Amino acid sequence: MRNIIARPLVSGLSLCAVAACSSSDPNSSQKQAGTIVVSATGSTTSVAETSQRASATASTNSFVDFDFANGTRLPEKAALSIGAALFDPDASVAYVPVTLNRATPNTVIARVITVNGTGSNKAISGYQYKTTDTVVIFRPGDPLRKTVSVPILDAADGQQFSLKLREAPWGADQGTASNTVTADADATPTAAATSGFRNARTFRTYGALQYEMTKSTMRWSDDGWSGAWSTKLSHGRSQVANGETGIYLDGDLYPGVEAPLRYTDEGLVMHTQVLDTPLNWAGVVYDYGSVVLSGHNTPTTQIGYGQYEWVAKMPDRRGAWPAFWLISTSGWPPEIDVYEGFGYQSYWDFDRHISATIHGGSGGWRTFQRGTNIQAEQAYGLSGFTQGYHRYAVDIGPEYITWFVDGLETYQSVNPFRGHRWYPIMDVAVKTNGAYSDGSGDMVVKSFRAWTN
Repeated sequence: MRNIIARPLVSGLSLCAVAACSSSDPNSSQKQAGTIVVSATGSTTSVAETSQRASATASTNSFVDFDFANGTRLPEKAALSIGAALFDPDASVAYVPVTLNRATPNTVIARVITVNGTGSNKAISGYQYKTTDTVVIFRPGDPLRKTVSVPILDAADGQQFSLKLREAPWGADQGTASNTVTADADATPTAAATSGFRNARTFRTYGALQYEMTKSTMRWSDDGWSGAWSTKLSHGRSQVANGETGIYLDGDLYPGVEAPLRYTDEGLVMHTQVLDTPLNWAGVVYDYGSVVLSGHNTPTTQIGYGQYEWVAKMPDRRGAWPAFWLISTSGWPPEIDVYEGFGYQSYWDFDRHISATIHGGSGGWRTFQRGTNIQAEQAYGLSGFTQGYHRYAVDIGPEYITWFVDGLETYQSVNPFRGHRWYPIMDVAVKTNGAYSDGSGDMVVKSFRAWTN
């Protein structure tokens, strides 16, 4: 066996090789700067249209000449800062600048909130201004200055309040985290940033449908083969390096357990469980059962450039760790995490949080990882991921990788992994030592498709 792959250990960031768990550059996040935004999931386009798409994305890529060193390096993060702002006391809105110090190779997401002023000239929410709690998003290719609009109610000359980051920005380093917004009748008001920003893309397929999961064709086995997914990862049935406490089960190998996989009218049920009888794997005893399907021996599921899309309903059990992810067929790293649900983290809300991550390096050694872990309801109006079925997709192009949820772009990164071929993994790991009995520990996959360009 080669290096054991470990899924993300903390807050949205993934994989670690057992012999190599080294992260010398945790500085990297990504997103796709494509300008073609037609929505037509399942449709295909002509070669000419695909070429136009490549030209459109490349023209916005300021990192086209960067040396990615075969996927082991990534451009530096930008630093995000909140600037000071001035407004006329009689104005109905104040514009507060939020800036990056350099072009970003990946989506940057910042949550900001207003704070009451201090001293004798303090401005108070509800009296002089309205509380503002919002999200600022920079996509690759965007201008480096945006503004947050704060409604003004009844401010007097000299009164002030602040705008501050609620937390460190995702995808960027933190610069100036807070700054003052001041009413000044004699000064030139801070101007609004109004143009040059790219709208979020809409998920679209650009190639031929290569694989589609159906009840009649879905197969799985221990090792997997050309017509079946494997019920274990390429290195085996456990991921000790991640602190996982579940063993990846196969119903044929462990007939005494509850069925880890079953296909129902709702879709493919991936079932996790507390084991009645602990099981031993590679000298470690496991009290919980996890479940995985890996396409490492199933070539029909593998693509180079193209799109993957899962339609699924998430678990909500504390300690569950569902994920859709991609590994290079040449070995780990690289890795692209399409979605992960960090149910072992107390902050994680399965209905509102999403994450996306990439990991670079070679030969089992990770040299960088970058991604986002966001409250999707506030950022994109997306929620209810345990209540019904939602679409999780990724578009891998030669210039950019773009992530989507329910057809809406949620993240993008310059692609440092050009020329790689990918195989998909879907799983629900377990990482807990508790009762593991609240809610549901099952992920139900209604659909999975792969398109190749």
